[in-house]
Amino acid sequence: MQQLLSLVRAAADKYNMIDEDDRIAVCVSGGKDSMCMLMSLIALKRFYPKKFELCAVTVDPVFFGEESDFSKIEKICSQNGVEYKIKRTDLYKVIFEDRKEENPCSLCARMRRGLLHDTAKELDCGKIALGHHSDDAAETFLMNLFSGGRAECFSPVSYLSRKDLYMIRPMIFCSEKDIERVVKKENIPVVKSRCPADGSTHREETKELIRELEKKYPGLKNKLTGALERGSISGWHI
Repeated sequence: MQQLLSLVRAAADKYNMIDEDDRIAVCVSGGKDSMCMLMSLIALKRFYPKKFELCAVTVDPVFFGEESDFSKIEKICSQNGVEYKIKRTDLYKVIFEDRKEENPCSLCARMRRGLLHDTAKELDCGKIALGHHSDDAAETFLMNLFSGGRAECFSPVSYLSRKDLYMIRPMIFCSEKDIERVVKKENIPVVKSRCPADGSTHREETKELIRELEKKYPGLKNKLTGALERGSISGWHI
């Protein structure tokens, strides 16, 4: 955990993600990435030189008309004095039953973001922490390049002027393997996704492509994120 925590702090310091007296809404889906981020920020809060507060927010799509069980997250938040808000929604019904989307991920992501932004404002938070890691950055870079011909990625820190909210990504220096190792070693609880599209997305295809390319070009993921920094793309910099 200590190594991953040092990477989280390095990202926070380099991109000025945290300011004094910030109130940060941590987006927690229950997956390994968001759960590891929540635990990392709780640990960081204990010694970081700038004082800040945390809230945790979960947007429940209510898959198959059934509310998901987030009691594991509730317990962690209660034990660490973190306010926790579950936003129950009709996302599953709208996307999978009413609209019957063939490619549901894009629409779902947009709708979830809107709900997350509104909930963060309700909780008087000025920043939202998202659990994207370095593998996500490499995949997003390639997806944008191959699908849209754009050399773009999400930014370490971005500002949403319409909502007066900052998006921060404290895990951008952490690899997926780092996170998997910490979750297993520290026995961090994970809430399994019930999404019917889980595991069959464009991102999964890109992940598999990178795996294949790395057999010929070792360290490709690190080279892609390094290119983002060296090229000062989308707010990344050396």
